[in-house]
Order: sequence, then structure tokens, then C-alpha cells
Amino acid sequence: MVVNFTKTAASTQLLKQIFQSIDANSCPRLFNFHMHTVYSDGRLQPSGLMEQAIAINLKGFAITDHHSVAGYQEAQSWLEDWKWNNPGASTPYLWSGAEINANLLDTDVHILAYSFEPEHSSIKPYLQRKVNTGQEYQIANVIAAIHDAGGLAVLAHPARYKRSHFDLIPAAAELGIDGVETFYAYNNPSPWQPSALESQQVQKLASEYCLFNTCGTDTHGLNLLQRL
Repeated sequence: MVVNFTKTAASTQLLKQIFQSIDANSCPRLFNFHMHTVYSDGRLQPSGLMEQAIAINLKGFAITDHHSVAGYQEAQSWLEDWKWNNPGASTPYLWSGAEINANLLDTDVHILAYSFEPEHSSIKPYLQRKVNTGQEYQIANVIAAIHDAGGLAVLAHPARYKRSHFDLIPAAAELGIDGVETFYAYNNPSPWQPSALESQQVQKLASEYCLFNTCGTDTHGLNLLQRL
């Protein structure tokens, strides 16, 4: 397959612009950059996910299955068919996405990859539906692979790990991370809303290290407006 870097570059530039505007009110009804389908550990079929995304008028989102783009690809095909059958209708922008395990400060963390070219040789080893080992598991190599494929790398839910986000975010920034998942609901409240204290702390660190802020529900259940 031919790698279309012109299209990928434009998509990534658009995503950067959106990340610059993300705040506590962006998710889950305007943007949502963290969700799972049956192709990893979620319960939603890609078609059902797409129906919800359109029903709630999402402006843009990414499906971030663990080490897989199968759900994204099926959703993208569904969206193209929907556009064809609904000419002129407002449709959300769907970016490529994946959630990748990595080692940072001897801690297992998750890296959200966005707007990359799925067929690029650098990212392919991370899209085999399994956790990588050895050098491929090191965060510097994960970030490099995402960048080589034209994408952006974001540290997922930085306040959920054994190691403090006050340690992890500076270390990730030094290794070239592009952003952090600033607005995240750590206690799974209903309705969904980002955890105030953690979001404030992460946003301050993002500003200090010149990182993008992102948001996401981390949906694993049947409702895009909730985590579980």
C-alpha cells in the first residue's frame, strides 16, 4: 500500500490545532480521543460506536484500541459509506489511533498514538494486538515510531500509574512526547467529568513542558459518554 504522507501531514496539523484548544469542557460531547471497541477490550462494535458519535454530534475523535487499528479501519469504512448516503450532512473527523504499552522510568505506561499512517513500517510492529517486548517496549522507541509514521504521541491518563505524574510527565517530555491526556475522569463519575485536582496538576505540567492537552472518556462499555 502507498503511504500517503501528504494526507497524514494535513491530518496531524489539524489535530495539533485542535489540541491547542482542548479544555475541561471539550470532552465528551465535542471531542473524544480515547475509546475502545471489540477489537481490544471494549464492548462496542465500530458501527455502533460510529452511530453514537454521529448522534451526539462529535466534532472529532479517535478510536484507540490496544495495539490495533482494526476497529479504526472498520469505523472509517463505515463513515465513508455514511457520508456517501448522507451528502451534505455534518460528520465528525476520525483520526487514526492506538494505545501502546511502553516502559517509562521502569513503569508500564500507555501511549496514545494519533494521526499516524497505519501502513508505515515503523508503526506496524506496535499494531499486532500484543504488548511489545525488548527495545520496542522502551518509550523512546515507541515515540520515535509514532513520529516516523507522521503521528503524535500522548501520555494516557498520567495520574493512574504507580509512579507519580510529577515524575512521569517531565521524563516523557524529555523523550519527545507531544502531549498528555490532561482531562480524564479517574473515578468514573456519572455523568462523565474530568477529575478536577488531577486535571489541574497535569495541565500545569503540560504548560511547563510545552505539551498539548488532550481529553478522552477511555470508553470500554457501550456508552461513549462514560468509561464503563
